[in-house]
Amino acid sequence: MSTDRTAVIAGLGLTEFGRIYGRTPADFAIDAIGRAAEDAGLGLPDIDGLLVNPGVGNDIDLRLQSALQMRDTRVLATIQGFGSSAGQMVQYASMAIESGMADVVACVYADAPLKEGKSAGASYAGQKRAMQGVGALPAAAGLKAAPERYAVAARRHMNAFGTTSEQFGAVAVAARQWAAMNPRAQKREPITLADHQESRMIADPLRLLDCCLVSNGAVAVILTTAARAAELRRPPVHVWGWGQAHPGYANRRGSEFGLVTGAARSGADALKMAGIGVGDIDVREIYDCFTYTTLVTLEDYGFCAKGEGGEFVASGAIAPGGSHPTNTGGGELSSYYMWGMTPLSEAIIQARGDGGERQVPKHDLIMVSGNGGVLDFHSTLILSPHPKSA
Repeated sequence: MSTDRTAVIAGLGLTEFGRIYGRTPADFAIDAIGRAAEDAGLGLPDIDGLLVNPGVGNDIDLRLQSALQMRDTRVLATIQGFGSSAGQMVQYASMAIESGMADVVACVYADAPLKEGKSAGASYAGQKRAMQGVGALPAAAGLKAAPERYAVAARRHMNAFGTTSEQFGAVAVAARQWAAMNPRAQKREPITLADHQESRMIADPLRLLDCCLVSNGAVAVILTTAARAAELRRPPVHVWGWGQAHPGYANRRGSEFGLVTGAARSGADALKMAGIGVGDIDVREIYDCFTYTTLVTLEDYGFCAKGEGGEFVASGAIAPGGSHPTNTGGGELSSYYMWGMTPLSEAIIQARGDGGERQVPKHDLIMVSGNGGVLDFHSTLILSPHPKSA
């Protein structure tokens, strides 16, 4: 019998997404973990490790172990890297499995910010932190939430490289084209560049169609050893490489905020670990909280030169039929917003060949990004349907 302890992803659990009311984040998390276990052909008692991303509201925590009636758990932790958490959880789960700390580790993210009768924009209104003194100056200047802060980054990129709103719009249109082929996507109706330009301004230069969705739901993944996965229900997804980078931007002259992100370092580290080059990547699943984020991440990973991201996305390269298929499920812009679990889940679907109408024929190597805070935290994964030795 094989004793290969190389970590692989063996299970994926997806709940319904969108305006699903009457369920708490914990309810969603338990559902997603159960679905992931069933997908893998495992029972909940088989899980001896649990990594929980508590979300922006810290709505789920280590007590999820008790809710799942897990006993004698060998690895148990919360991982808070905001949108980079999914990539970090896969990294830590892989290291735990390969070191022998645990044999089957579940990683989960859940959220339920949408409330009946309230707009999506009001979903996170109650989670703003009290600020005082110097720390309150950004808010006093109007930088109160993610759209305003990302708008500063996007405007800086525009000023430095000539990036245009229409180029951001090309990202939104491409995401919607992919989402049209994804039965799980919240937004599947076609949009045009004109629709993007006519959508209302949220935080100049970011328009409504530059912004991600808000979703209720949960995603869970289960990792185990390659040896055990060989006997399970679904084909394993192999983790070839990973990397993290947390820039720690200073709010002063000379900062690269908005121009270079943590993708530059974490991507290079993941590629080095995988033993491949960026040109070997077939599919890109990019954290796209805003259209700008997709564009700058593609630059920093090296799919195009710095400053040429606008022309690259406007060329149709990332859209269906393009040379660089990206966010093949519609991403957070059009499919569902589950932090870093959105790109991770679609990467697993593509690696398994389960994409249906949107399946990318060549999917041997898939790059996954996670971005947290306002470009503060970054994680990268390289996934494949093949063992790394192949």
